[in-house]
Amino acid sequence: MPSLHLHNSLTRQREKFRPLVEDHVRMYVCGPTVYDLAHLGNARPVVVFDVLARLLRRLYPRVTYARNITDVDDKINARALESGEPIGAITARTTADFHRDMAALNCLPPDVEPRATAHIPEMIALCERLIAKGHAYAAEGHVLFSTASFAEYGRLSGRSPDDLLAGARVDVAPYKREPGDFVLWKPSEDGLPGWDSPWGRGRPGWHIECSAMAWKHLGETFDIHGGGHDLLFPHHENEVAQSRCAHGTPMMAHTWLHNGMLLVDGEKMSKSLGNFRTVQDVLSHGDWAGEAFRLLLLRTHYRGDLDYSEAGLHEAKAELDDHYAMLSRAPEAAALPGAADWVLEPLLDDLNTPLALSRLRDLRTLENAVTVGGSAATVLARMNRTAEPLPGEAAAAFREAAAVLGICAADAVAWMQGGLDPAVVEAAIAARLEARKARDFARADAIRAALLAQGVVLEDGPGGTTWKRG
Repeated sequence: MPSLHLHNSLTRQREKFRPLVEDHVRMYVCGPTVYDLAHLGNARPVVVFDVLARLLRRLYPRVTYARNITDVDDKINARALESGEPIGAITARTTADFHRDMAALNCLPPDVEPRATAHIPEMIALCERLIAKGHAYAAEGHVLFSTASFAEYGRLSGRSPDDLLAGARVDVAPYKREPGDFVLWKPSEDGLPGWDSPWGRGRPGWHIECSAMAWKHLGETFDIHGGGHDLLFPHHENEVAQSRCAHGTPMMAHTWLHNGMLLVDGEKMSKSLGNFRTVQDVLSHGDWAGEAFRLLLLRTHYRGDLDYSEAGLHEAKAELDDHYAMLSRAPEAAALPGAADWVLEPLLDDLNTPLALSRLRDLRTLENAVTVGGSAATVLARMNRTAEPLPGEAAAAFREAAAVLGICAADAVAWMQGGLDPAVVEAAIAARLEARKARDFARADAIRAALLAQGVVLEDGPGGTTWKRG
């Protein structure tokens, strides 16, 4: 297979990926702030970087994927004040919600999931280093990063100093030397989370948390840092400044990856517009919805904006139905040599999931052609092959490639039945067959209609009647 190439936000160009340490890839992705249910925008980077982690594990013998949990933050404090629920209860409950929701999208857990509250000593140590090196200063119980001390501040986001100030939510405070200086540590009032520090009882700023956790688990420099495009500035810009200045390194991460926005019905998701959707909202459509939503996300390239709609969700479900129908018919066989690599090759070109999915559909077409009939010539030509595979070979390669995309891992027959009781359905089919033999076509049609109302679709063929969920 060709080499992996990724679009680096730092250099704004597609680059050949080379691990900093041979045979060991280290990746950090910004995780959730646990104060509420995950919304659809939160889910997109989790799915994107889950696919990348799966691909990296196929390519390299060792991968360390770290994704944090932010469990100390002003949003959490505000939610506790508003609801009266203890902070610890909020973060425990919403972390469990997040894990459950991401598992429903077929996302594997990261190798390391650090929590901010478990890394306070590292955050204090970074603040002390930055002060000692002249990149930060203490003022009125705060520690602030001096943006003027870092000549490359703004390089990642591509913003000039004026742009940085215009695009930031700048807190005007008398203890700041410059308006763009940002908080590393701040005082905590009674009733708020706080830890003892050289500057008094306080808590960390948001940006220093990720710098500390990445340092602890991946080192001073590492290979890939990912997250949503909305984090590019100020969060990731500030992470770079803190980490590079604290460690004296020429980089924090070698490659920066950012996924695009998620829209709902063509508009930015907003509670005021009534189009705000949580992952739980999607999962409420049925046990099929998590995998269908994942497929819907992967149909758009990760760097592009994605428009979610319920129509799109049902289209993705219909495609999964076609995939599982093929898998349910295919006999066991060894994978067609090279076919899975052919499907996955587009992922090496900056994670081109739409093209990989297109090739996956080609494998489905190929398997159907050799098991139920049809022409395989067009697909074979695209694959640069001439001989048709044996039954089951394309399906086995399909499963191998689909596993990297994180789809079609469920039992195919169970998927087609959709949780319905097979014994009940089979009994109804037998009753319909008896009615047809007795030429009681009205009763046979009534049984078919009753099954259809329950989501059961019957297909009559030479071998008898088969069924699937609609």
